[in-house]
Amino acid sequence: MNTKSGRILLAGAASAVALAWAGSANAQAFYLQEQSVRGQGRAFSGEAADKGVDSLWWNPASIAGLQGGEASVRASFIRPRGDVVDNNTLIVRPLQAPASVGGDPVARNPINNGVLPSGAIAYGFGRVAVGLSVTAPYSFTTDYDADSWARYTADKTKLRTFDIQPSLAVALTDGLYIGAAANIEHVDAALGNALPDLSPLLPDGHQNLEGKGWDVGWSAGIQFHDGPVSLGLAYKSAIKHKLDGTLTIEGLQGPLAAQNRTIDATAEFETPWQIIGSARARVSQKLTLNAQVVRMGWSKFDSIDLGAPINQSIPENYRNSWTWALGADYDVSPEWTVRAGFQRGITPTRDGDRDARVPDSNRWNFSAGTSYALSQRFTIDAAASYITFDDAAIDRTTAAYAGTTAQTPILVDGELQDASALVLSLGARMAF
Repeated sequence: MNTKSGRILLAGAASAVALAWAGSANAQAFYLQEQSVRGQGRAFSGEAADKGVDSLWWNPASIAGLQGGEASVRASFIRPRGDVVDNNTLIVRPLQAPASVGGDPVARNPINNGVLPSGAIAYGFGRVAVGLSVTAPYSFTTDYDADSWARYTADKTKLRTFDIQPSLAVALTDGLYIGAAANIEHVDAALGNALPDLSPLLPDGHQNLEGKGWDVGWSAGIQFHDGPVSLGLAYKSAIKHKLDGTLTIEGLQGPLAAQNRTIDATAEFETPWQIIGSARARVSQKLTLNAQVVRMGWSKFDSIDLGAPINQSIPENYRNSWTWALGADYDVSPEWTVRAGFQRGITPTRDGDRDARVPDSNRWNFSAGTSYALSQRFTIDAAASYITFDDAAIDRTTAAYAGTTAQTPILVDGELQDASALVLSLGARMAF
């Protein structure tokens, strides 16, 4: 094999790392929205218009007008379920007829359970407030078995993204708030997938890519409060990430054995921007209605740009998409509030471009929650969500060793079936 084939192997691995970040998310593709237990209880239907540190991720203006301090900590347990099923995936080795890819035809629950922690703190000085939130907006782990039908496009994947958001907010008048923030993000990713040998009688090889990086974006928002009505509008920028790491290729035999190596690798890509619009209306002494629409700029994730020695761009073809939600808060008593809501999310992945690493589809989110104030300064929040995913085709054709005499197409023909997720969250808020 020549130098060009080695570059193709690295290109395939770098493409896979970005694709892997779309697993079992709960808003769209690889975005996790569980950054507030209070918000989850109403299916994230009013966050950009609500006040306090629990809305800081969605709108930095939420802490304007705060007098004294407020802090929030929370954790969400995410339990995804679903099958990624092979219908008729074929492998086409050089000079051989198309054949079944083989392996276990049903991957059950390939997305691991996970715990998502987050927190925020803020302090107000008259009309000015400062705050800090720490979240994990893009994080998950997948684990396909070594003998899965999807092994050539998906194996084991880990993604951890940590977002640190320092914020500044100002109350321009008693009802008009503005805010701005920086989003400092750290990405830590690792993934692997099998590599087919030229002979079906030989065992598969394997590749594993690991990378890390720090990058920065920004957020800005405005809120308007007038009697029982609150409105919020916020923008979160796209963030261009660059990962530095290594690619390890091992286990290849025969003519491919020369590609076994460990080399440095880099990849660049962008996570999406968001425009968030919210409204809250207190229609009675006890009942508040909420609505929220989010436009996500997933078209920013249109390619992965690879640095030296590859110097290639791999198309991903994500599209901009929407979520919308409706919900309600009901004050049972001065201490006790209950909530409920539902949300519709449209996947940014496209038919024909959906990979086994990205078993994503349109979804419905049904949520309920509650808060209880143990004192004037301490409140406990709890929430539960059940998310249903539409069945969707897994149909992105790939090729190992593309552009070389060893090119081996994988004609993917699979489906995501019976997918769902249960999210249980617990949090606490404290004033000081």
